Amino acid sequence: MNNIPNILTLFRVVLIPFFLIAFYLPVEWAYIAAALIFSLAAITDYLDGYLARKLEQSTPFGAFLDPVADKVMVVTALVVLVHHYQDLWVTIPAVVMVAREVIISALREWMAELGKRSTVAVSNIGKYKTTFQMISLIVLIAQLHPMLHIVGMVSLWLATGLTLWSMVVYLRAAWPVLMR
Repeated sequence: MNNIPNILTLFRVVLIPFFLIAFYLPVEWAYIAAALIFSLAAITDYLDGYLARKLEQSTPFGAFLDPVADKVMVVTALVVLVHHYQDLWVTIPAVVMVAREVIISALREWMAELGKRSTVAVSNIGKYKTTFQMISLIVLIAQLHPMLHIVGMVSLWLATGLTLWSMVVYLRAAWPVLMR
């Protein structure tokens, strides 16, 4: 547990309450502060995986906690944004993204029990989805300018499309095992 990637992952979990506090602070700069905290979490998400591979410091604890930290941070941001915007154009992507995470997490767990975990390994589509998701969440949290809001919404819907696409790819890969 005492390696840099795991410390970064734990740090991401610790950032969650600070993100929430910042977002709901009754000050002008609350959304910017929350976006900066979320950005820091996104950066640590990239760094912990990179460093785990580069420094050969992958651990079972890190392999468990990293995706949990990612999902909790993203779901927290989605819930905050759904509550804040109270708009179907934000709610639909949020529900799709959360549902996909639940479905794929369950699929991976089940496939692991069958010894077929590699069948549903992370794909490039998932990485693109994450990139658009992070861009959209940061922009929508920051609420800087109406034009950026459009960028955030377009990115959110691109992320939603990639979310659905990646789910189909994972389900198709697992389909032969599912249908036994």
